[in-house]
Amino acid sequence: MVDSMVQTSPIAVGQTNDGRQTVFVIDQDGAARHALTLLMRTEGLTSRAFASARAFLDQLHNDHHGCIIADIGTPGIDGIALLEDLNEVGCLMPIIVITGHANVPLAVRAMKAGVADFIEKPFERETILKAVEIALETARQRDLIKIQRAAIGRRRETLTKREDQVLSLVVGGMSNREIADELGLSVRTVEIYRGKVMLKMQADNLAALIRMTLAPESVATTENVALAPGARRSRMRGEPSLAAL
Repeated sequence: MVDSMVQTSPIAVGQTNDGRQTVFVIDQDGAARHALTLLMRTEGLTSRAFASARAFLDQLHNDHHGCIIADIGTPGIDGIALLEDLNEVGCLMPIIVITGHANVPLAVRAMKAGVADFIEKPFERETILKAVEIALETARQRDLIKIQRAAIGRRRETLTKREDQVLSLVVGGMSNREIADELGLSVRTVEIYRGKVMLKMQADNLAALIRMTLAPESVATTENVALAPGARRSRMRGEPSLAAL
C-alpha cells in the first residue's frame, strides 16, 4: 500500500540518482501524492509533486531530467494523453502510469503508447521503487544519447564541404578508388581527406565512423549499460506481463 511505503528503510534505488534527475509525481489524491513524494526523498531522490497534468506541463522545461509517475485518472488529462503531449514537445522522460481501475485493454493501450511501466493500485513500495529505478536508468541513457548526438553534430560541422562529401561516400560503402572516380580526385587525395575526417570526427576506425554517422545512439561509451530486463512491463494483479502484446 502507498500509505505504508515510507515506513521501511531505503533500498538501492537511491543510487540511480546522479544529482540532476527528478521524479515528478502527478496525482490528484493529495495523500497519495505526499506519500509518493516522501518515499522518493527517503531514497535520496529529488521529487516534485503536481495535482494535475496541466500544472506539470505548464512548468515543463527542457532542462528537466528524470521520470514521471502519473495517475491515469488525474484531472484534465490521462497518463497516456500526457505521454502523447510530452512526445509532441520532444520530452523523452519515461512515464510510469499508475491507476486504481486497471483493465487489459487500458494496459495494452498504455504499453503501445510507450509508457515505461503500468502499475495498478494498491502497490507495494518495492514495486514502484523498482519501476522508478529502471525509468531513471532509461532516462540517463537517453540523456547520454542526446549528448552524444550533439557532440557528433558539432564534430561534423567542423568538416569542410569536400570532407563531408568524402564522409558520406565512405559511409555509403565506397572504396577510396570509387570515391576518387566519383569526385574527380586522385586516390592519394581521397586518403588525405579521409584521414582528416577520421581525425575531426574522433573515430578510431571505420566501424566507429559508420556507427556515429548512421546511428549516434549506438556509439559505445564506458558509461552505457544495458537496460535491466523487463524495462517495459505492466503490473496488474492476476494478469501476465503485457509488454509482448
